Amino acid sequence: MRKRPSRALVPALAASALFLAAGCSADPGQSSAAARTPDAGASATTTANSDQPLAVAAAPAAAATSTAVARPGTAGGKARKTSLKVKSYDSHTRRAVISTVAKGTSSPSPTGTPTPAGTATPGRTAVGDVIASAPAPGAPDGLLAKVTKVIGETADGTEVQTAPTTLDTLLGGDDAKGTVPVDPASFDVERLLPDVKVSWAKTGDIHSGPEGTKVPLGSLRVDVATKVATAEGAPASADASVSGFVQVKPEVDFSYGGGASTAATASTASTASGPGAAYLGVSGDWTSQWALKGRAGATAKPVRLPFAKLHADPVLQVGPIPVVVNLDLTCYFEISGDGHVTVDVEQDLKGDFKAGGTFGTAAGWTPVNESHMDSSPVRTSVTTAGSVKAALGAQATVGLYGAVGVTADLAPYLRGEAAGTVTATTPVGSGTKSDVAASGSWALYGGLDLSGTLQIQLAIFGTPVIQHAIPLGTLHREWKLADGKM
Repeated sequence: MRKRPSRALVPALAASALFLAAGCSADPGQSSAAARTPDAGASATTTANSDQPLAVAAAPAAAATSTAVARPGTAGGKARKTSLKVKSYDSHTRRAVISTVAKGTSSPSPTGTPTPAGTATPGRTAVGDVIASAPAPGAPDGLLAKVTKVIGETADGTEVQTAPTTLDTLLGGDDAKGTVPVDPASFDVERLLPDVKVSWAKTGDIHSGPEGTKVPLGSLRVDVATKVATAEGAPASADASVSGFVQVKPEVDFSYGGGASTAATASTASTASGPGAAYLGVSGDWTSQWALKGRAGATAKPVRLPFAKLHADPVLQVGPIPVVVNLDLTCYFEISGDGHVTVDVEQDLKGDFKAGGTFGTAAGWTPVNESHMDSSPVRTSVTTAGSVKAALGAQATVGLYGAVGVTADLAPYLRGEAAGTVTATTPVGSGTKSDVAASGSWALYGGLDLSGTLQIQLAIFGTPVIQHAIPLGTLHREWKLADGKM
């Protein structure tokens, strides 16, 4: 399992408020005309014509260390692929070492001495450069930064001071839109309970997980089986347990819509900046099958127990630019109720979901919140009076370059309730057995809640800063699975 620096994950989800628009004035003495010349090792092809949208696709494996550089405000300064690499990065000082990997059997170093193929030579970078890098040493979530100072040369390359910046400095007036599936094999998995199994399948007939587990291509499945606390006073036969699986085929939705000046009126175009539109979200197919049995020791306030945390850093290739998406999933179950009802229920659920934030110059950031689910009960049994609600869900966060932007919580649930009376009558002095009569009714419901928030870090697009977290709102649906008399 790949070891990562300690980061907060859902449900304790937090990320540093990185990459808000920031400006640092460059010292004119640090930038010469030669330094401002585009990198000689860069691709001669700049980004696509602004009239054509940039392609958005999963970056190929060969681009795992790719870097793009833009020099805003200069002729030919649009973002382009480059041979520059982020050799190392210190997140505390925001200093980076930029290098170039020499090609061929040998190549001259800046001093004229031949350098063996594959060794690092000092990077060609200058004040004002905007760098977008795939995950690199010291920057496991990728790096998006502006060079504010060239400190000097080291054995590994050029050391520079950087500051946060935003995507519009790279994308400018270009348009880009796409939905990219996340490779299920790319997730790091942290199992939080003993009996948790993870399975996935990808093209090439590649499968991981317990033998016999069937997983559709591109999907990730997490199975769990565990006992839960039994309600106080419950008989031994009412032992409580939860079991089942969550299966998801995650996709990242990304779009960027040109410059704000193109969407502004003529009177405001000169002062407009940033994109005219943007979107970031997570979506996918969902399948779950799970069962709740026994009399759980529930409380009125829901008790949540995470059983697996998963993390991936898929790289989107947006034209020449590597856009690093950070995706976290936390699978959990949650139980609430009065601790009186005994159930034996199982439910199959299939559908899809979509959650994210969309930006427009008129409305600013607004939530997107959709889910379509079909369910069927496999077995249903409710005894004694009381109520219980249990959810088996997943909380997802999606962000860019380490800055969390959207948190979405999809929680399909089962809810059971029973009401009734029990009466006993014993004839006075008869010594005969009492007559006992029970009457009442029960019902079982399936449902789902989809909720979440838009975070301040969405300003990484170059849009106006969100002053506070914006709730996605709660999408709530419920349907009856079964009912009866007792």
